[in-house]
Amino acid sequence: MALLWLLLLLALAGPVGGTWDSCRGTCGLRPMAFDHSSVVPEYSQDGDYEPLSSSEGTSQSTGGTGVHPGAWPGVISIQATLENGTWHMCSGALIDPQWVVTVAQCFRGAGDISRWEVVIGATDLSQPGPEAELRHIQTLQVHKYYNPSTARNNIALVQLDQPVECSDYIQLGCVPDSSLAVAELKTCYIAGWRASPESAPGPRLVLQEAKVRLIDVQLCNSSRWYGGAVHPQELCAGYPRGGIDTCQGDSGGPLVCKDNAGDYFWLVGLTSWGKGCAGAKRPGVFTSIQHFHTWIQVQMGLLPPEADVPPPEPFPAPAPEPEAESDSDTSDLEESSAGDSEDYTVISYRHRILGQFLKLLLELLQFLKGEEA
Repeated sequence: MALLWLLLLLALAGPVGGTWDSCRGTCGLRPMAFDHSSVVPEYSQDGDYEPLSSSEGTSQSTGGTGVHPGAWPGVISIQATLENGTWHMCSGALIDPQWVVTVAQCFRGAGDISRWEVVIGATDLSQPGPEAELRHIQTLQVHKYYNPSTARNNIALVQLDQPVECSDYIQLGCVPDSSLAVAELKTCYIAGWRASPESAPGPRLVLQEAKVRLIDVQLCNSSRWYGGAVHPQELCAGYPRGGIDTCQGDSGGPLVCKDNAGDYFWLVGLTSWGKGCAGAKRPGVFTSIQHFHTWIQVQMGLLPPEADVPPPEPFPAPAPEPEAESDSDTSDLEESSAGDSEDYTVISYRHRILGQFLKLLLELLQFLKGEEA
């Protein structure tokens, strides 16, 4: 009977494989969140999206709605204290009581980060509330292969000076390993900070969320979309017609997807880049957390350094093939697969390595043939 109760508790706690935490063995929980299907609209009554206005230079999640305290217990704000005040720099996600994952571009040209702070458990940065906690950065680990010009390996880890305690307002994100079929997750959300229109006398940043769909990366890479600029280590999310997207200031913000079987969420992406905000065929591009699962474990000391194999050298990909013109509405793409709606060309590293091997094998055979002669 005791074993039965233990198994029941583990099932209720959420996923355990491919994750790490010390908050009572749980991650991906959102105890203060409502039923999202009733509070996050995808369309307005006239059948179109509802973009939200925002001032230039502030964070914004176009087409989202405000959230109540505790609805996003794993989201954090990384802030810098400068001569003219303290400013939100980027977002991130808590994945361990003392570790936060975010994007490397947040710290590009940052210099001394000793005065930077991390706010955990808040939904209103002007009034964090008693449930929020403040920490300083103890160490920063930026991916050594991060390329600012291409956003390749756009990921970083921040170690807090002190661990935090989990609560209804502070929870850990679930980092998936390779066993999770991320592309099959159907219910996904983004979150970011934006200036509230009611803010007075100064700017007031509040957390905002929106429902999105994962978009096939091959479709996202087709010539009339991003034309091959999206890396295999990235995800696309949004809608073909646009209208809902992350935008300026949302860097590092989480992309989470509800597990298809359990009542918990997977942290699958971090807001990385995009062309414009909420445009048609220009969805948000996110760093795939799953791709960096081993790297994260190595940086946190959970695996030896040799476990993280360096990535192969990048090579130029050919331009995608031209697409056939279509009179159909772009909304039809939402329910279609990449193969039905776009022409594309994909060359994998595996094929390239195989080609090099065959070339070397042919040279070896020619050499041996010459020796026999």
